[in-house]
Amino acid sequence: MIKSAGLSSNRPLSGQLYKYTNVVKGWQQRWFAVDPETGVLSYYLFDGPGDTVQPGQPARGEAHLAAAVICPSDEDSRTFTINCASGDMLKLRATDARARQEWVNGLRAIAEIHTKAMGANPPLQPREQLAVHDAMASARQQLQATELSDAALARCIESSDSPFPHTDPDLLLLKATSAASMQCLLQCLGLLMRQQQCAALGGKPARDH
Repeated sequence: MIKSAGLSSNRPLSGQLYKYTNVVKGWQQRWFAVDPETGVLSYYLFDGPGDTVQPGQPARGEAHLAAAVICPSDEDSRTFTINCASGDMLKLRATDARARQEWVNGLRAIAEIHTKAMGANPPLQPREQLAVHDAMASARQQLQATELSDAALARCIESSDSPFPHTDPDLLLLKATSAASMQCLLQCLGLLMRQQQCAALGGKPARDH
């Protein structure tokens, strides 16, 4: 459930989401709240129904939405991503498709307000910006799938069940080349995202507070 009082209110947009942490831990429940006035999205430890976030409870993490890219995921109807101007990315999952759309719409609206407040010049063109945002998100999702394949390849080579010796030079070269290519692709995407975000801000580099 999402609680929202609108962008003109002092009360934040808030609710339960699942946050993807890493391949080992997977999806974890968190309570998210975004303050429309500051444009800061905060998330807290949350154990599910019956649990509450206490006043003054320290946030587990924060993300500034100015110049952030918020996009629905193609992998299912509940997942979406927030690509921050700092280069960080949050992969989140709502309870259903309707909740996801409410979060995406609300976060995009707040991100646009705070991006413009940073002095964007020339003015943002919403349709063009969203097209670029969606393309960047699609590329990031493809790289996430490639990361999993790279990890699977490394596990297969290192497995004791492998019919080939672990010190086989061809396998070691394959493993090293795959890992290096993966890192290069991630760095290239990061540079493209930063360049696009700077362009959206009229050439001014985004700041992570």
